[in-house]
Amino acid sequence: MGFKKLTTTTTPFPVSYNPTSNVGELSYSVGQEELKSGQAKSALCFQDEAVDKSIFKDCNKIGFYRRQKLLPRKNTYRALLDSVTSGKDSTKFQIINEVNKVPLLAEVYGIEGNIFRLKINEMAPLNPRYEISDVLIQKPATKRLTPCPGDTGTLVLKDDSGNLKFHISANPFKIDLSSEEEPVLSINSTGRLYFEHLQMPPKHRISKEEDVMTDPSQESQDDLGLWQEKFGKFVDIKANGPSAIGLDFSLHGFEHLYGIPQHAETHQLKNTSAGEAYRLYNLDVYGYKIHDKMGIYGCVPYLLAHKQGRTVGIFWLNASETLVEINTQPTVEHMLSQEGSVLAKQKVKAQTDVCWMSESGIIDVFLLMGPTPAAVFKQYSVLTGTQALPPLFSLGYHQCRWNYDDEQDVKAVDAGFDAHDIPYDVIWLDIEHTEGKRYFTWDKKKFPDPKRMQELIRSKKRKVVVITDPHIKVDPMYSLYSQAKDKGYFVKNNKGGDFEGVCWPGASSYLDFTNPKVREWYSGLFAFSEYQGSTDILFIWNDMNEPSVFRGPELTMEKNAIHYGNWEHRDLHNMYGFYQQMAAAEGLIQRSNGEERPFVLTRSFFAGSQKYGAVWTGDNKAEWGYLKISIPMLLTLSVAGIAFCGADVGGFIGDPEPELLVRWYQAGAYQPFFRGHATMDTKRREPWLFGEENTQLIRNAIKERYALLPYWYSLFYHAHVASEPVMRPLWVEFPKELETFDVEDEYMLGSALLIHPVTEPKATMVDVLLPGSEEVWYDFRTFVHWEGARTLKFPVALDSTPVFQRGGSVIPMKTAVGRSTGWMPRLPYELRVALDSQGSARGELYLDDGHSFQYLHQKQFLHRKFLFSAGVLSSSGADENGHYHSECVVEKVVILGINKQPSSVTASCPDMADTQVAFTYGSKTSVLHLEKLSLNVGVDWEIHIK
Repeated sequence: MGFKKLTTTTTPFPVSYNPTSNVGELSYSVGQEELKSGQAKSALCFQDEAVDKSIFKDCNKIGFYRRQKLLPRKNTYRALLDSVTSGKDSTKFQIINEVNKVPLLAEVYGIEGNIFRLKINEMAPLNPRYEISDVLIQKPATKRLTPCPGDTGTLVLKDDSGNLKFHISANPFKIDLSSEEEPVLSINSTGRLYFEHLQMPPKHRISKEEDVMTDPSQESQDDLGLWQEKFGKFVDIKANGPSAIGLDFSLHGFEHLYGIPQHAETHQLKNTSAGEAYRLYNLDVYGYKIHDKMGIYGCVPYLLAHKQGRTVGIFWLNASETLVEINTQPTVEHMLSQEGSVLAKQKVKAQTDVCWMSESGIIDVFLLMGPTPAAVFKQYSVLTGTQALPPLFSLGYHQCRWNYDDEQDVKAVDAGFDAHDIPYDVIWLDIEHTEGKRYFTWDKKKFPDPKRMQELIRSKKRKVVVITDPHIKVDPMYSLYSQAKDKGYFVKNNKGGDFEGVCWPGASSYLDFTNPKVREWYSGLFAFSEYQGSTDILFIWNDMNEPSVFRGPELTMEKNAIHYGNWEHRDLHNMYGFYQQMAAAEGLIQRSNGEERPFVLTRSFFAGSQKYGAVWTGDNKAEWGYLKISIPMLLTLSVAGIAFCGADVGGFIGDPEPELLVRWYQAGAYQPFFRGHATMDTKRREPWLFGEENTQLIRNAIKERYALLPYWYSLFYHAHVASEPVMRPLWVEFPKELETFDVEDEYMLGSALLIHPVTEPKATMVDVLLPGSEEVWYDFRTFVHWEGARTLKFPVALDSTPVFQRGGSVIPMKTAVGRSTGWMPRLPYELRVALDSQGSARGELYLDDGHSFQYLHQKQFLHRKFLFSAGVLSSSGADENGHYHSECVVEKVVILGINKQPSSVTASCPDMADTQVAFTYGSKTSVLHLEKLSLNVGVDWEIHIK
């Protein structure tokens, strides 16, 4: 849910503007009746749903970007190798700018697990520069880097293995990182190191265009945005002056890059040399444009580069506005003319140059050296944490709308799912459930007894999610506002008063979540004694936390607003939503005395947000293009550490045609976070409102999701303990196969399922790449199989989505589904065994209570492994530390790829005699069905097929 375009004539709130007040600071009086209805929110709506890009900056309107682009491409920095000092944690040396002679301090760290860290800061800054805290889960474990002989003017550092080396060249300053003597990446090889030193403000700020800098060939100071920067009616006053940084990285042999979410763009990052850079700046962009590099709701300043034989990562730890330029020079072959007219063919290696530019802070970058995709994922999680293990209910289907009207509407929607035999787990309430947009309250007319409503939902074994945004209505009678104001817990303006902006309640102040005391206080608001009407089945949705400020520059907070520690908003903008989600998750944990796992969905995010919950892609549209772009957007989030991600099913904005809605449910059922959502000015679209045929198709898609929940939960366990993405681009599973590197219309769910959603209207055929020359792929529904390394012309109808199981895998499923996940723990399991070309398969099942931390504190879990080899299917413990009692049984096994009918099948367990197993065999499909097994899921057993 986001801000919609304002017309130039619409005034959604009565406004009085004081022209002598701080820039952008408005004083508002808001009619209570308007706020209590949905009219305040809908009054902001503009009929044209296309995003107005004039509200947002292009790169050429960003001062620090223009300043860096004006630099001559000549390296002006020199490393002072006689200043080198080595300690057990780091090697330090100075870098000096040959123009201004101001020294910088560089620190190089070796970190356990093939990671390097480079920090560059001023030797003696006028004021401290912002350094990020709270993202890294702990101080990285360093290892000593040993100096070794090098050429004159070069310092060489090697890790303990001797395979990875840092070559530091003095003049010009450059770093080359090699692995086994092969160059992997270079730093500052194109001379883009940039560091603006903090300065005393000039006595009289220069703002006239005729007043220029010392170098008259450059733009005026006003145009360069040194001490102030204008955008529309807003003026950003910079108390510390210019403070931007930048650094380039050359990736040798790489031409495929991924990451740096969030953009509505392709999974593979594009060359930016002819257009806009990728912008990382969290913004509320309602109905964002697809195939665009502008920043939207969240960001992770982390990219991965991949080639055959190696994967590396670059993690740029900076929370200020950041731009990333990418220039790829692909592998080419050309002819060289030599003496005697002899022509020789020479192959030129690919290279990709990446330049990171940030408005403030320091240079703090981690180089993740892989060498495999799995190793890079692990290295990143060692720094920022793994995906939180979600409660099982959150992997079911979620039903949301801005807004369900009242308690009766909630009851009717809940009953509709039961009446139409459609499973779902969570019903959501948007801002209209509150009293005048005052969070942690209930509208007493619409929801007179919220606990009674929740008890009804509980009786169905379902949950409720409600919204809590970061803006707080300016109202002295609102206890949350008065408490926060008295404690000084709001973000300040640059004059020292509370920052005020406009959001859904009208005049609003914004909690300063960067302050640990504010987070502690906010977490306490979720206690049952504080949050009246809440129960333990109520969970949280953080929206509008970029933060969204309707009348602010680019619809967000002024950069010179002041946070805890006297830091400007410009220094930490991209982390604001990260901190709110952190506080909300901690609040839900405290609410249960540390016993229950939280669920918190956030729209704005940063590196490390995966530790606190789920993310979605924001205010998309009910159009085919948005369904299609959701796949690369989610793949990009997944490889950037955020495994629990999804897109609003059906599109938030607009009314989807039935075919699009059906296709979106089919796609969403195979994406990690599965929620249907729509804005208030759309037609109602509960799954049963589009005719019985479409209802059946949607029902089937949702039931497929629920049947696969054991597999989903096992994947999330691996994401939690081993940082493996749940939703994976093909190149992750097939890192040596070049044809997979730019595929984004299909993906792997774990390592066992290949999903190819249908994203075109009236499609009757799709091209499916089945990778791997040694792989076997089985249609998940018909069991027909194909060998890999082919593109398959696959026929589709509206009732089918291409899903393939990979040979060599075992997938645990449920034999039936319930009305919600709460009805399913005792339902029996089916194992889907797909044999590879060698006649073997393996898989896993992870199981715990689905809601508590007992899996962690008391080792209350089961982790089982399944192996099929030489005609024997076995179940054994994958982690003997776990102990969790389950009465659930494996009732059914389906084995795909059995080439001949067996003569007998027997099952054996340690506590029972061998028993004959009833089976059926399909000779045309080569499928063996084993029924009525009743094998306990928590004990060892074997099935022998002869």
